[in-house]
Amino acid sequence: MSSDQIPAAWRQVLEPVLATPEARKLGGWLTAEENAGKTIFPPKGQRLRALELTPLDQVKVVILGQDPYHGPGQAHGLAFSVKSGVKTPPSLVNIYKELESDLGIAPREHGNLEHWAQEGVLLLNNSLTVEAHKAGSHAGKGWEAITDAVIAAVAERDAPSVFILWGSHAQKKASRIPALSGDSRHLVVRGPHPSPLSAYRGFFGSKPFSAANHFLEQHGRGAIAW
Repeated sequence: MSSDQIPAAWRQVLEPVLATPEARKLGGWLTAEENAGKTIFPPKGQRLRALELTPLDQVKVVILGQDPYHGPGQAHGLAFSVKSGVKTPPSLVNIYKELESDLGIAPREHGNLEHWAQEGVLLLNNSLTVEAHKAGSHAGKGWEAITDAVIAAVAERDAPSVFILWGSHAQKKASRIPALSGDSRHLVVRGPHPSPLSAYRGFFGSKPFSAANHFLEQHGRGAIAW
């Protein structure tokens, strides 16, 4: 992966990590996988969509996912989001339920979260690609170095931000970021994952959206129009 593929607003903070062996191998490995006939989601041109829609200086909230949806036509570069016209996945259905319970916002008829991204919500997955029908298949292939650097860049800013960590995977990833661990500048919201397997263990009723908005308003950053 080369720096010219990274959106301009993120290039300066990501260029150092792109020079690491781990990141250098990623681009070649992805090309080899595609040349071998494997289907990879999201398609080329959409893999850095989260960074394109939410420049570093506009990030107010970070929501961490694990990897993109691995079904056809679902993933488009934003964690938990699907393209308009695609059936809303179960985890996002539960996110919408909690949003309605928390802030009274009725569930949308689509699962496209680009409006969140444009509000300053960075919808970041740990791995930004996945092989079709194989969840977690691109873990450990180099994306982690890049996405760790993205989180660190947000955490190291002076601007107070909110980090929403649903599930153990997101929480473990965030614990690797020194600037985020124990930093009182930021609000870190931890809770169960919204998937049907775990949402009833405390995700429902956790009120992450009102907590985020209250914190942002307290610090003069303006609430998110969820």
